[in-house]
Amino acid sequence: MPIKDLKYNSSGLIPVIIQDWKNGDVLMLAYMNEEALKKTIDTGFTHFWSRSREKLWKKGETSKNEQVVKEISYDCDNDTLLIKVEQRGVACHTGNRTCFYSKILSAPLDKEDKGRFVIDKVYEVILDRKRNIREGSYVSSLFKNGKDRILKKIGEEASELIIGSKNEKREEIIWEITDLWFHTLIILGYHDIAPDEIYNELQKRFGKSGMRDKQTSP
Repeated sequence: MPIKDLKYNSSGLIPVIIQDWKNGDVLMLAYMNEEALKKTIDTGFTHFWSRSREKLWKKGETSKNEQVVKEISYDCDNDTLLIKVEQRGVACHTGNRTCFYSKILSAPLDKEDKGRFVIDKVYEVILDRKRNIREGSYVSSLFKNGKDRILKKIGEEASELIIGSKNEKREEIIWEITDLWFHTLIILGYHDIAPDEIYNELQKRFGKSGMRDKQTSP
């Protein structure tokens, strides 16, 4: 469908739902006019029309929290767009990954979802500290010092875990694994690799013979 045939409202705008293309999270709701939609298609990055400022704007133009467009769809009434994106950094100006972080009703998470939720939230903070360097932030200082410093910390935490395991100290093992996981999330953030990609890789390996998988891997 030509974009001019979409059903814009009386102000020439169409609502746009922005969704994470990997995990399906709804990130934000914004508006586009025909110019913003053309700009989005031409550049591959989301552009919107600001109703308050009455101007065209690119998502992430100041915050660097850009959205790389993966897919654009329209609904059955041709009056709403759904854009799936790769979110770089966070979507919300509050620092939260999604604008829909406030709950009216929420079903309790099971144990698996709780663990994944915590890891994802920690990763969101790590990305924020990477893109918005803060004085006094430990994570920001690691990013400022570069990849080698992050890798050194991972090596240190792995060594401390080995010592804790050798000493048969349960609390020490838990503590060091937590430190190791945390710093591993930081190196994932350095490379812009989302935890979802690790979840998916683990899921692909689940139930496979480790030896067979090693033999067939490149």
